[in-house]
Amino acid sequence: MATKSQHAPAYAPLLAVLRALREGAGLTQRDLGARLGKPQSWVHNCEVANRRMDVAEFCAWAAACGADARDALSRYLAAASADPSNAATKKAARRSRAGQS
Repeated sequence: MATKSQHAPAYAPLLAVLRALREGAGLTQRDLGARLGKPQSWVHNCEVANRRMDVAEFCAWAAACGADARDALSRYLAAASADPSNAATKKAARRSRAGQS
């Protein structure tokens, strides 16, 4: 059976960033859910990898926490590139720093 992408090692730093964004904004899961028009359980499931988050949801999450999505993505890329098992993420981070797509 295939492993779901949100359970891959490269996804783990994203979970930390999501929670740090929320906590840094002083929001509870319930507060953030209300800002996003989602239930608290949706926020919880995103933070513990029971649910995979897409880019649009990530941008909305960052905005609801008062953060710039580009800065939040940079935080994820920095955290992910620090993990030696994330070679593909490191390559993407280098390209991002170089201004490539």
